Amino acid sequence: MSQPQQQQQQQQQQKQQQWGVTAPISVAQPTKEQLELTKDLLKTLHDHGLFESEQEAQKRVVVLGKLNKLVKEFVYKVSKMKGFPDSLSREAGGKIFTFGSYRLGVHGAGADIDTLCVVPKHVEREHFFTVMYDMLKERPEVTELTSIQDAYVPVINMYFSGIPIDLLCARLAIARVPDDLELADNNLLKNVDERCIRSLNGSRVTDEILRLVPNIDAFRTALRTIKLWAKRRNIYSNVMGFLGGVAWAMLVARICQLYPNACAASIVDRFFRILYQWKWPQPVLLKPIEDGPLQVRVWNPKLYPADKSHRMPIITPAYPSMCSTHNVTDSTRTIMIKEFKRASEMVEQIMCGKGKWVDLFENSNFFQAYKHYLQIVASSDSSEAQLKWSGLVESKLRQMIIKLEYVEMLILAHPYTKGVDKVHYCLTEQEEKDVLKGVELPDRSFTLSEGNMDVNYLDQIKEKLELTEEQVKDIKTIYTTWFFIGLYVEPKPAGTGNGTRRLDLVYPTQEFLKLVRNWDKLEEDTMSINIRTIKSSMLPKELAGERKGKQEKRERESPAQSNGNTPSAKKLRTGGPDENKTNGNGQETPTATPLAGEVKE
Repeated sequence: MSQPQQQQQQQQQQKQQQWGVTAPISVAQPTKEQLELTKDLLKTLHDHGLFESEQEAQKRVVVLGKLNKLVKEFVYKVSKMKGFPDSLSREAGGKIFTFGSYRLGVHGAGADIDTLCVVPKHVEREHFFTVMYDMLKERPEVTELTSIQDAYVPVINMYFSGIPIDLLCARLAIARVPDDLELADNNLLKNVDERCIRSLNGSRVTDEILRLVPNIDAFRTALRTIKLWAKRRNIYSNVMGFLGGVAWAMLVARICQLYPNACAASIVDRFFRILYQWKWPQPVLLKPIEDGPLQVRVWNPKLYPADKSHRMPIITPAYPSMCSTHNVTDSTRTIMIKEFKRASEMVEQIMCGKGKWVDLFENSNFFQAYKHYLQIVASSDSSEAQLKWSGLVESKLRQMIIKLEYVEMLILAHPYTKGVDKVHYCLTEQEEKDVLKGVELPDRSFTLSEGNMDVNYLDQIKEKLELTEEQVKDIKTIYTTWFFIGLYVEPKPAGTGNGTRRLDLVYPTQEFLKLVRNWDKLEEDTMSINIRTIKSSMLPKELAGERKGKQEKRERESPAQSNGNTPSAKKLRTGGPDENKTNGNGQETPTATPLAGEVKE
């Protein structure tokens, strides 16, 4: 073979080896030690219950089959409503597609299934949220049914035979949706509105990710690892301004492209090392952004100011390319980079044999990390109303985070990624007022778990408190969901005197209240929203955990050991000339005080 032919062959091999927008950093095969660490990692993931049983897997298949059949019945019903003959109504079809973790093959026991309902052109979105919603409501297998029609990606949420389902809808400009329909063809997006394109994007992006990853097994194990870590560290939530499942998947896929032959342990190691040092807002891309047949907006920071403002752009690989992380705020980006650094240092020790994988999955200390928190309490008088109302409040919280970031002296606004659902059984009007503000009732407030919102504790209360039938009839049941935002306040500079500082949270909280109260489905008589600031010492023990109790005990027994940089909640003052005191070492203790003790309707 001549030298030019050899060079051409080498160039061709290099081209074939490239995955994504750049050549690999390394194509080295994994070492024996790295493979052993991958085995250890897999065992740790199994120990954490991340793999479902065959019985659970089969149950999901059955549920998806029922849902697919229901979609065809839905399309048939709408077709008949529109006067179609029976034969055409049957042929109109309809099909369910899966995407997200289930389609990627990284879902665990109890995980939700992201599903997409694809319908022909004569079925409208309004039909999905009325006809389809009512059909689901009639099914005995369906519980906790709720819809968010005005979301960025409109969705119906439910539990179907105990399996959580997020159901989207997309209307294609075709007369029938056959069973063999595939969504890869860009031309299917013609004459489709933007919300439908966003809905279709989930399935199209998932399929494209799998196509662009060099080693599916390594990708799946690494992604399971990153998802568990992100959930444990309280940074897995697109709606709260962190990253959702598709963004985490694209980040892992990009690292796999850069190290196409690496095993899962090495992918995880490089994931944290690279992303901690990533030069944001440089975008993460799995392939070059492509043009297509539509006059639709494709992510382009040179053309669109909104795209330029994205803080951690991770761009979807399917046309039309979008930023999957437009929700990220300055605060949430700072928090994630800090977590990348922490994890990078831990995994470095693990790769050297000086640590264990289980250490990586330590829970976040969110409820021990801050001295002050905002508590947002959404409440209503039924579990069904509460699902809708709390979902709306949660979807808007990010708007308050953005406004909080402009508050003077507030360095960080850290949202907790999960709402805490409660049900309260009130005997007096005062108790009703208290629970609306986030107060619990002794023996009559209960925490509700996902998929378990309809549990009734009345019989238990009646028996325990020996209530009469008359008293039981007078009980008022109130459902609440608590959301929390940790507030990191700029420490007070030394030598600035003892004057009180005020953190003015009135504007961001009032603007948020206006925003959620403008919801067109708000029932003012039964739904309410309250916001208050609370000290860490006021957090419920179920959230603050054992460390809170131990810390309080240490402070009572040995107050002189308190560190001047982290004053206990007992040393904080909400006003007055004694706000700053000295600790046991004679040093001044920096404190700051939120102004809005409570903002309520």
